[in-house]
Amino acid sequence: MGASSALLLSLKKVGKGYRLGNNEIPVLFNIHLDVHEGEFAVIMGPSGSGKSTLLNILGCLDLPDSGEFHFDGQRIAELSSTGIARFRNTKLGFVFQNFNLFNQMTVEQNVGLPLIYGDLSPLERKERVETLLKRLHIWERRRHRPMEISGGQKQRTAIARALINKPRLVLADEPTGNLDTATTRDIMTLFQELHQDGHAIVLITHDPAVAAYGQTRYRLIDGHLSHDTDLQVR
Repeated sequence: MGASSALLLSLKKVGKGYRLGNNEIPVLFNIHLDVHEGEFAVIMGPSGSGKSTLLNILGCLDLPDSGEFHFDGQRIAELSSTGIARFRNTKLGFVFQNFNLFNQMTVEQNVGLPLIYGDLSPLERKERVETLLKRLHIWERRRHRPMEISGGQKQRTAIARALINKPRLVLADEPTGNLDTATTRDIMTLFQELHQDGHAIVLITHDPAVAAYGQTRYRLIDGHLSHDTDLQVR
């Protein structure tokens, strides 16, 4: 991230809790987070720290109870439900721990699925899928189904799907959680390459070795977010 990089998203004084019976259970407290264009931010924390809740807010799957969330100058709370759905499909790309691929579809069908809701022609959709599959080195597996490929290839497929709409931000939720050590290094090297190509990324993890790949690193402990200066940058 250069000094001139524009601010992409901003959370200010964000709080979130959930109701359990008659009790309000607080989860996030006074969260401040700025992510700039092209930044690779990693948020590390143990189970129960609020990582999933924070990711749901960043992914516009949930709204904060308090504070402000702006993305590219837009106040998210002002969007309608239709506007939020369109925002998620066009501005965000999601990568999950469990891949979330459709087993009845081939690799290329999974990757191209988000394009169905756009206005590209069939030829443009085909060309965009082909370009990404070749770039992520899974072109030779394009006609295979998820159960026929390795864990690393599944995650590359999921990353290609996340990138297919050319999102402003990629959100990755424990993307190496189901991978072995060697495959984890391979996938994290890929995330670094995406960052070097200018993609903005926010990655959630519990693993310090994964967090060390990030350009900017945070710790989320008991709902409180702070900068992490202890991890060594790779």
